[in-house]
Order: sequence, then structure tokens, then C-alpha cells
Amino acid sequence: MSAPHIVVINVHFAPYTYGGATIVAEQVAHALRQRHGYRITAISAISRSDLHPYSVIKVEKNGVANYLINLPYGRTYAETYDNPQVTQAVSDLLEMLVPDMVHIHCIQDIGAGVIGAAKRQGLPVVLSTHDFWWICERQFMIRTEGTYCSQDPVQIGNCRGCVDNHNQARTRQEVLYAAAAQADIITHPSHFARDLNERSGLTARKSIVWTNGIRLPSPGFFNQQATRRKGAERLSFGFIGGPSQIKGWPIIRKAFAGLERDDFDVHLVEGSLDESWWKGLDTNSLPGHWKVWPRFEQAKMDDLFSNIDVLLYPSQWRETFGLSIREAIARGIRVIQTDSGGTTEHPLAYRERMLQIGDGPEVLRNELERVLDRSTEHPDPVEVTSFNDQAAEIAEVFHVHLGVS
Repeated sequence: MSAPHIVVINVHFAPYTYGGATIVAEQVAHALRQRHGYRITAISAISRSDLHPYSVIKVEKNGVANYLINLPYGRTYAETYDNPQVTQAVSDLLEMLVPDMVHIHCIQDIGAGVIGAAKRQGLPVVLSTHDFWWICERQFMIRTEGTYCSQDPVQIGNCRGCVDNHNQARTRQEVLYAAAAQADIITHPSHFARDLNERSGLTARKSIVWTNGIRLPSPGFFNQQATRRKGAERLSFGFIGGPSQIKGWPIIRKAFAGLERDDFDVHLVEGSLDESWWKGLDTNSLPGHWKVWPRFEQAKMDDLFSNIDVLLYPSQWRETFGLSIREAIARGIRVIQTDSGGTTEHPLAYRERMLQIGDGPEVLRNELERVLDRSTEHPDPVEVTSFNDQAAEIAEVFHVHLGVS
């Protein structure tokens, strides 16, 4: 019997990786291939002016072929969520590839029509949600003024202040909900995400929570960490979220600005593709020593984490998961975080110490002072789901519910 063949569809895929959901899609796909014997093929998107619109090119990285559909610039609003030409291209690829099932991740710009394309060919479909694209036109439930939309459930009638055209937004919701309902299984990265999605009307034949995995610490990580901590006289903070209000950067800056001590380091991570996040940042007026880390790939994350003691995560919206929190606690790194949705569903989620969304910099400053006064106290590493664990879980779902093994 030949190995099951899974087609993975995500807006980005290696060698053009971008965003946490893409990392999850890639890492799970590789684990399914390497540890469970699956054949994996990817379908994703690019936008290049030197290629014909909707033409398809094939690339390959780490043994996984990736068929890229070239999306032209200037697409209509409707084409960003349901594009008949992309649907046809995917349909043609599925006919050529003859997979056993289709696993769909983030498909903004690809469009929800690909679910119907797979079902018309009799293929089982697993739809894995990662953000709120399916229930929110703006993808992350962030209002135009940069604050979190607290709707629960999301009701399209209340979205008039955020969307440009309410009738178009309503049509979008109807199309997406109808498409998702065709999936055999829909997965959510947290109980918070599942509950909000379901209360808002996003349902399929079966719905499950499929917790994201992480890259576990490398074999030499804890020795590297211990060596650095042994010789360190200063506590080291890390922030991965970028310079946006919704990730809490203004609060972080004001909190540090009000500290009357400088016995600490702060590491900021550059996550943009064009190195724009921290370009021109002036930290001379801030206490402590500040450093900007260049953008890094998953395999290099331990270089950063071995240099920080406290991860700052003052998110100002309710997120679906929170990868970096899990990455930190698996490495014995303390986390200062807000009570922000799916980010709290992990061991060490001490709610009595969590900041609340909307708390001012003085509340964060109190937490900074508290950990600085206990600079030699570090939590033990926590066992966290790995990408291999996550792949094993979804392989069992494929087998039990879809007969693909």
C-alpha cells in the first residue's frame, strides 16, 4: 500500500515562509512526512509581475514540492476570499496530483473556493484555522483605531464601523461560512478560538481543538543558558511582538522609561522582511542596555532564547494561541503576559499575576520591578507539545475520522 498523499494549502510555504501559521503548517507537514511516512505536496501563492496572472510554478525545499499560484495585483475585494481563477488552478492541480486528502490552513488571497474544489473531487478536507480571518474581515479582530474588538459572538451587524462596505462584508461572511461548512473537520488552536468561532457561526461537520506545537530546545540549549546565567549580573528581557500598539510596545516603552534603575538588558527581535520594525528606534533615553536581534529562522531561535530570562508579552488583543509563550516556558524563561485569550491556555498561566488588556504602563512597571528584585529566580522548564506531537495527533485524526492512515 502506498503512503497517504496529503496536499497542504497555505498562503505561504517554504521556501517563502512568513508568519507563525506558516511555520506550523510547514513543521507539521515535515513531521508527517519524516515520522509517519506521508507524501506531502504544498500549494501556496506568490505575486510577481514577471509571471502571467494565475500561472503556476513549482519549487521544492526539504523534499516537499510547492506549487505556487501567481496572484496578480489589483484583485477585487471578493477575489481576496473567493477567487474563481485560483479555485480552478487548485482544482487542476488536485486532478494532477491525485492526493488522498487536503489539509487547508490560512487561505487569505487564495480563497475559500478551494474547499469546494476538493470536495467535488471526493477528497476529505481538514480546515485548520489559525487566526480570525474566517469571522473577521480584518483577520485579527483589531478595530481601525488599533484596539481589540470585544465582540463575542461576532455579529456582522456590529461591524459597520470597521469595514468599508458593510454589504460586501456580509456577503463575504456568508460565502466563508458556507465554504467552511463543507469541511469534514475544522480545527482550532485553542479552546478560546474554538468557542468564539463556533458562537459566531463558523462550523463544520466536526470541530476539534488542535493545539499548536513548538520547536523544542536544542540538546545543548540548557548548558548554553546556564553558562550565560552563571556569568550574568543583569536580568535580560526579550520582546518578539514588534512596534505595534496591539502587541503592547507603547506600554513596554513607557514602563521601562519610568524605571529608576538600569541593571537589565532588553532584546528586541526584528520580525519584518524589510528590517523596518525597529529602524530609527532611539533607546538612548531609556534605562538599561537595548539590543535589536535580526530576523531569524526557527532553527536559530535558541540563540535568542539562551540570552533572555523574561519574555514580555503584553498583547492588547485576545489571540488564538501564542507560540512564543510556549517556546519560552519550555526553556525555563519567565513570561509577563496579559490575559489574552488562547495565550493563557498553558502551564504556568498564573492568572493572579497576569496583566489585563488596557492596563497602563505602571502595572507592567510593577511587574518589571518585581522580577528585577528576584533576578536569580528562574522557573523550571515546562513540558510543551512539540511539532512532532502535533503531527502525531493530526495523523490520528486523519486515521480515525477520515480513514487516511
